[in-house]
Amino acid sequence: MREDMLSSILNELNGTSADIEASAVISTDGLMIAAVLPQTLDEDRVGAMSAAMLSLGDRTSQELARGELEQVLIKGRDGFVLMTHAGEEAVVTVMATPKARLGLIFLDVKRAAESISKLL
Repeated sequence: MREDMLSSILNELNGTSADIEASAVISTDGLMIAAVLPQTLDEDRVGAMSAAMLSLGDRTSQELARGELEQVLIKGRDGFVLMTHAGEEAVVTVMATPKARLGLIFLDVKRAAESISKLL
């Protein structure tokens, strides 16, 4: 039941913008909770990479006195990866196209993360 609700939120998130290619809810230790990913992406790899970047982001934010980590944004030649906390124990990871309008995606991901945090 909970997984269905999480998948529904992710499907809605993916539908808000044609620039969002994939999304997932991942525990802070890298376990996949729910995902809407293309078949070309391995769930375990997405989970592990998200946990690694989240850990590095947390450490960097603390060491450089930037306060509590809110988001991690990675820009590559072929697109973006955005990670946003969804409560204490989970993160929403979104992959977007290189031409994505990030302002709109930030807003949509924030709303989705708030909904997800209420379910977890």
